[in-house]
Amino acid sequence: MSERVCLVTGASRGIGAATARELACRGYRVVVNHRDSATTAEAVAGDVRTGGGEALVVQGDVTDPDDVTRLVETTVGHWGRLDVLVHNAMAPFPVTSFADLGWEQLGAKLDQELRAAYLLTHAVLPGMTDRSYGRLVYLSTGLSRRPRDGMIALGVAKAALDSFVRYVATEVAPHGITANVVAPSTVEDTAVGDKLPDELRAQLAAATPMGRLARPEDVARTVAYFAGDDAGFTTGSWAPVNGGALMP
Repeated sequence: MSERVCLVTGASRGIGAATARELACRGYRVVVNHRDSATTAEAVAGDVRTGGGEALVVQGDVTDPDDVTRLVETTVGHWGRLDVLVHNAMAPFPVTSFADLGWEQLGAKLDQELRAAYLLTHAVLPGMTDRSYGRLVYLSTGLSRRPRDGMIALGVAKAALDSFVRYVATEVAPHGITANVVAPSTVEDTAVGDKLPDELRAQLAAATPMGRLARPEDVARTVAYFAGDDAGFTTGSWAPVNGGALMP
């Protein structure tokens, strides 16, 4: 069993749950974070343990400084270290046009997106720096580069996250720490994907060269690559997972 410890935020369902399971299958000890989904988070941890892995469920709001501190301290207190951060937790956002978008709505989404990324990164870096090892993986979206009607709040906030990660990657690289972005297209069985009507999901699948939407497991395998040693010389990258729908 690997000694590596990975914290996955928003891991009670969708991409986060699939990532927790995938990393556990690869030998990581996994912290399953949730904000208010204890039952489903425990089910994910149960899947990990059934498969022979180790999992710890920790509740916490990643936009709350005290919760983030407790989340990291609980992880380190339980396993003695934290090697990998997968920041997947999604803050709510309005689906609306720019014409109908209030500054309060856009500002709130920007604040929540960057606040969570800042707090988590700031909390995990000291330990990673001390050990000269760390993997930071952030979930973004192809909408940060290719706009779609109604998705301005999400796309703009994730574009800000993409830039944040590049700056972090530059600063932490000398300490043996990588920071990368995984940017899926619409993913089935996720909070964002479930907001879309069936007709639109079918249209998006038909417009994808590989003929379907992404699945949580597709994204999880890409996240696992960046969490591992094979990606040790890759940092500041933006990795699309979209079946060819967007080729930057």
